Amino acid sequence: MKISAQIAVFFAGVFAIICFSVAVTGFTSLGEITDPVRLSDAKGFAWFWAFLGTVAVLFGVLSLWIVRTEREEE
Repeated sequence: MKISAQIAVFFAGVFAIICFSVAVTGFTSLGEITDPVRLSDAKGFAWFWAFLGTVAVLFGVLSLWIVRTEREEE
């Protein structure tokens, strides 16, 4: 399956929004957790989703750079 660079930019943006919304939800719900082990696990879960969102943004920027570079060469 071939995915064009323009579609990759769109999908990366959508995936980044989803990842960051899960991370924000995780960080905002930390105040309700009293068990230290569960609190540590919840922080790790939220940071993992924030990391995934950052990776999605980086791949989106890379795809956007490819799209712009390709257009300039033509």
